[in-house]
Amino acid sequence: MRALTPTGAGAPDSSNPISARNTGNGGSHVVAKRNRFAHQRSGFDYLIVGAGFAGSVLAERLATGLDKRVLLIDRRPHIAGNAYDHYNDAGILIHRYGPHIFHTNSQQVASYLSRFTKWRPYEHKVLADVDNQLVPIPINLTTLEKLYNLKLTPEDAEAFLASKAEPVAEIRTSEDVVINKVGRELYEKFFRGYTRKQWGLDPSELDKSVTSRVPTRTNTDDRYFGDSFQQMPLHGYTRMFENMLDHPNIKVMLNTDFEEVRHEVQYDKLIYSGPIDEYFDFRFGKLPYRSLQFRHETVEQENFQPVAVVNYPSENVPYTRITEYKHLTGQVNPRTSLTYEYPAAEGDPYYPVPRPENAELYRKYQALADATPDVTFIGRLGTYKYYNMDQVVGQALAMFNRIAENEQREVQHDAALSRAAREMAHVNGALRAEVVHGAGD
Repeated sequence: MRALTPTGAGAPDSSNPISARNTGNGGSHVVAKRNRFAHQRSGFDYLIVGAGFAGSVLAERLATGLDKRVLLIDRRPHIAGNAYDHYNDAGILIHRYGPHIFHTNSQQVASYLSRFTKWRPYEHKVLADVDNQLVPIPINLTTLEKLYNLKLTPEDAEAFLASKAEPVAEIRTSEDVVINKVGRELYEKFFRGYTRKQWGLDPSELDKSVTSRVPTRTNTDDRYFGDSFQQMPLHGYTRMFENMLDHPNIKVMLNTDFEEVRHEVQYDKLIYSGPIDEYFDFRFGKLPYRSLQFRHETVEQENFQPVAVVNYPSENVPYTRITEYKHLTGQVNPRTSLTYEYPAAEGDPYYPVPRPENAELYRKYQALADATPDVTFIGRLGTYKYYNMDQVVGQALAMFNRIAENEQREVQHDAALSRAAREMAHVNGALRAEVVHGAGD
């Protein structure tokens, strides 16, 4: 077992509003505090695999809410999963695994995370490079006016899209969704190339859920998300995770693979947020995922693009998007940092591929999971489903509530058994007394 942390990733710019405490060393602040425990029981109540949102939320809830001793492990050299951020050499806070924009309609999720971070208001806006110009995506009234050199009212925009739409009798694929809504021309401009790059498949080969996530608007609303709560952690995601895991009942081990510790550590129950097929040694074959590769760079100019993210739908461009992080953080710096995002067939698993045969394969693993006692599978990889960050938090909170309810029932059951035992002992004592008394008559 190793409690290792990664090397530092550069000092922060002390002049910006993001505190210098998060220096990119991936949770060493957490690990340093993990060696003191509130109790001296041997072993752990829970071993949790994966220090992303699912695992970390459950670790905090179990430790704080039920006084459980938790060992949280991750094979990466840092906490926070794919949301991990750190300061680079230019002092700019960047997201190592591409942009993570927090948004939710759940007051419960927002309130829970607010225990561990302050927030910076931010509404995400994305532009797409189409026909040699940058236009809003999702498609809205402004997009149509710029592409077609028109002046439109919302009613005009609705009529325009209706004239372009090609009704599909039965919507089954991602291609069907878009063509039915906006027609083939806009489908070709915005969706087909981007989807083929992102998934390595044509939209006609993908489940309708992929493009159903993207709305089409007939007004000038250029926000990418419509959620009621849209903000960024003021000091970054990693700091939020550090605060979440700062509990004496939680021990964190990084650079640690589950196989290294599963037979070496004493624990009662397992919560697994890694790939479910890997847990079962790929018994039925590998579940397909799409991966990502990232190219991070810093350029000698104050700003690079007008918004945080610009999409590149054309298949002639190898990357899908460029992210400029200062839009997300509000930092002031004479330089700016970017990430170019390249979809890949191999690498860390990011996106479950939504096809019927993959869903059927997952159901086989799910049946194995259901038959495995004292192991709970959670998160994107554990349940082979794409979730937004807030959905993972909500899933973890719901899981904790079920665990707490089960524990309460067990306590009540044990208490009832104890009462019954005491009552039986009392009855037996009374009977023995009667027998003794009767024998003396």
